Amino acid sequence: MPPSENLSCRVIDFEKADVVSLMIYPPPPPMLVVAGEKLFANTQVSLNPRHYVQKPEYWGIEVVGCTPAIGQPAIVPYVVELDLTGHVGTRGIEVIGANQTERIELAAAAEGTPPETAVDDSPA
Repeated sequence: MPPSENLSCRVIDFEKADVVSLMIYPPPPPMLVVAGEKLFANTQVSLNPRHYVQKPEYWGIEVVGCTPAIGQPAIVPYVVELDLTGHVGTRGIEVIGANQTERIELAAAAEGTPPETAVDDSPA
């Protein structure tokens, strides 16, 4: 869409949010992948990290849809992704949609260990 078009942006719903870490060396930064359905075919969906003065426990990331003044009504699936470099809180991330939020623990990843390989050494 040309930048001159008037866009209406708002936080929209999502259905699924996952953090993907490739198991290669050296490990690339983890990626947040969010999927859902948008109500207009020409809506542009993005993941917008919130800005903080100090690192929070869970870094908020909003799922935002921007639709031009003349929308094309159609329920269409979307998938968007975001490199999480610099956007992980002390415990993880929080994906923020219009009707739900989802916290994803990533404390092990913030310390350099991918979450899939983190081991709980506490006694059972």
